[in-house]
Amino acid sequence: MVDTDSGWDGRDGRGSRVTRNTGGARPAEPIPGRRVAAVSLVALAALATGCEPGAATGAQDTPPPARPTQAAAPSPARTAPVTGDAKPRTAPPPGPSAPTAAPAPTPSPDATTARPAPEPSTAPPPRVLMRTGSESDRVRELQARLRQIGHFGRNPTGYYGSVTADAVRSFQAKRSLPVTGSTDEATWRRLLAMTRVPTAAELRPPTERPVAAPDERCLKGRVLCISKNSRTLAWMIDGKVVSAMDVRFGSEYTPTREGVFEVFWKSRDHVSTLYDTPMPYALFFSGGQAVHYSADFAANGYGGASHGCVNVRDKKKVAALFDQVRTGDKVVVYW
Repeated sequence: MVDTDSGWDGRDGRGSRVTRNTGGARPAEPIPGRRVAAVSLVALAALATGCEPGAATGAQDTPPPARPTQAAAPSPARTAPVTGDAKPRTAPPPGPSAPTAAPAPTPSPDATTARPAPEPSTAPPPRVLMRTGSESDRVRELQARLRQIGHFGRNPTGYYGSVTADAVRSFQAKRSLPVTGSTDEATWRRLLAMTRVPTAAELRPPTERPVAAPDERCLKGRVLCISKNSRTLAWMIDGKVVSAMDVRFGSEYTPTREGVFEVFWKSRDHVSTLYDTPMPYALFFSGGQAVHYSADFAANGYGGASHGCVNVRDKKKVAALFDQVRTGDKVVVYW
């Protein structure tokens, strides 16, 4: 008997009519193999959907909506936090017995112990022994010792001028000393340790530069032989040098005249009437031009010039020369 109220027409999926079991009676046409297959298909379909709504066709790039009632599964790996500019590292999650954080390393004693700041030095600066303007035998020794090690390119004069100050600065800079140009105790001790005691010839050479070969006009008689090239004066008698000294000449606007002359006047304490300047131990040889001592030359060296005279900076030497030269002695000025 067919149940017409259920909406089932009594046919199976292949169009065969079957009889519905309404009272526990056996079906009229049992087909157990086909029913098992149908039941298996239904079970497989249920497993394939996972019991959840499936994704729509063509929407594979869209992530499925999250279920609000279910907690997210734990991540299989943990990413360590980024510190500074270091790259992030992937670290495994700690096990059940692992500590949650590694203990901080124990700092070394040097890292934790604060070192005291150095106290400012309270020692007084070294005492200055020689400076610009000083004039003594110690200055002469300073110059000779500086020359031994290549810092002073001239012969010692005993006067502490700008050339000596520059030489001291050069020495101080090379030895990492305070560069002042003055010779203090520290500079002097360092110089003494690096040099030897100067000889008499080193302390008092005849001139700053070597005396030039004499002009042939200087080889006979008593001659003041004056070389503009070497800037030296040689007092010669019959071709032999009696004494020599450094000299300075006039500027390009007031040049010292060249040629052969004679000493025509000697004036020990002369004062220039034209320039109102002292001209001690003057030996006049051409008009108002003379050989004489110059305090400016002694103080400033070759940084200046005369008004045409032949300046001498060694006062003792020019004083001795003044006493030896006679009126009428020859004077030769040459390059």
